[in-house]
Amino acid sequence: MNARDGHAPSAASRPQLIADTALRLLAERGMRGLTHRAVDEAAGLPQGSTSNLARTRAALLEAAVGRLAEREAAVLTPDELPRPPRGRPAEAGAGAGTGAGAAAGATAGSATVPALAEALSLALHRYLTRHRELLLARYELALEATRRPALREIYDRAGRGFREPVVAMLAAAGSAAPERHALSVVAWCDGVLFSCTAGQFHAAVPTRAALRTSCAELLAGMLPGAGASRDGSGVAGG
Repeated sequence: MNARDGHAPSAASRPQLIADTALRLLAERGMRGLTHRAVDEAAGLPQGSTSNLARTRAALLEAAVGRLAEREAAVLTPDELPRPPRGRPAEAGAGAGTGAGAAAGATAGSATVPALAEALSLALHRYLTRHRELLLARYELALEATRRPALREIYDRAGRGFREPVVAMLAAAGSAAPERHALSVVAWCDGVLFSCTAGQFHAAVPTRAALRTSCAELLAGMLPGAGASRDGSGVAGG
């Protein structure tokens, strides 16, 4: 509910409202459509409200990146991420216990492949069906970050919250080259999201089963013994 609904946002919620509105405008209008005045109007706030919290365009973009990271971290809940089997403790990794970082607790061995494929496919499908706005805003911000070194630093720092846990997750699962394999996993996920949002496959959303199978096939080439545990029914089932 915004100010036009008759309830002015509290001081605590206003920064979040402004950042969320900035993300929505980036998705709807692109970078050129994001202005302080546009945020005020779209959020139903008095003129000048956005400028009071983010004095410059750079500050507004930084707020948008920070909020984007928060919302993307909530795409999967901790309960939806891979868990270790009974009797075997999870290994701590960068960002463990929060968002994608909880996946760093995945255990070693091929038995983790179905669980990892399930979690990755769920995240991808949820992005494509529920969070398209976040994807479009992310692409706008990523391109702008290539022209703004300060924004690039903030954008990269937010990205490490996903990349580093993936490295830890793959290492825990037995990868012989977790950094290199993480690049492949992240690039593949980003490629699927972009292709199905703004690329050649934008008109169709893959099913979760299809995404799950593709994830398992990708992981099977990285993790020792993974291929032996992968079969059509165990991986691609509903």
